[in-house]
Amino acid sequence: MPKILVVEDDRKLNQTICYALEKAGYIPYPAHSIKRAKAAYLQDAPHLILLDVNLPDGEGFLFCQWIKSQSSAPVLFLTARDLEEDALTGYELGAEDYVTKPFSIKILLKKIDVILKRNQPDSTSSFNDGFLSADFEKAKITVSGQECPLTPTEFRLLKQFTANRGQLLTYEVLLERLWDSNGQFVDKHTLAVNVNRLRKKIETNDHKYISNIYGMGYQWLG
Repeated sequence: MPKILVVEDDRKLNQTICYALEKAGYIPYPAHSIKRAKAAYLQDAPHLILLDVNLPDGEGFLFCQWIKSQSSAPVLFLTARDLEEDALTGYELGAEDYVTKPFSIKILLKKIDVILKRNQPDSTSSFNDGFLSADFEKAKITVSGQECPLTPTEFRLLKQFTANRGQLLTYEVLLERLWDSNGQFVDKHTLAVNVNRLRKKIETNDHKYISNIYGMGYQWLG
């Protein structure tokens, strides 16, 4: 069963979320601070992290950065901070979604189900042109022989591009495939941020892979 780390300092809300997760068949691990969340993460290796932004010993954004430096485990923000800038910060840090309080537990469970399903590795896909190598079954990406860590969103983008080489992938198609169609704060700007971040990680002057077709979408040229 998937393990989910719930980082929320409101103990009643944390307990409510954990109860709902357990009823839905997940194994929840509650944490009320970043310090406790780090310990729980290192000990239990959760498959997904539900993360508040305002925590007693720091911002959830910092913990998200730490998570992304450790692994590609997906992060879903649950927070009362509803400013657009905060949501964009969350996405730019590699979060899967940014949900503001109050929220529906049923919708949250659906989002969790979608995130966990789309982060399952594709056992049949791979790519290797001698410079860029992607083993999607093992979730291992290398560039010029060096391991290249990607966020879950960058990883899914790379899978979409390599599976549709030479084809134009419109903004709408990519957004539909990468995120739940009912998700919030998902737009072309968020997509562009992730594509540009992926390009910086896998491209050099001699190796260009992703072309931006102005006003339409993206195309894999590698």
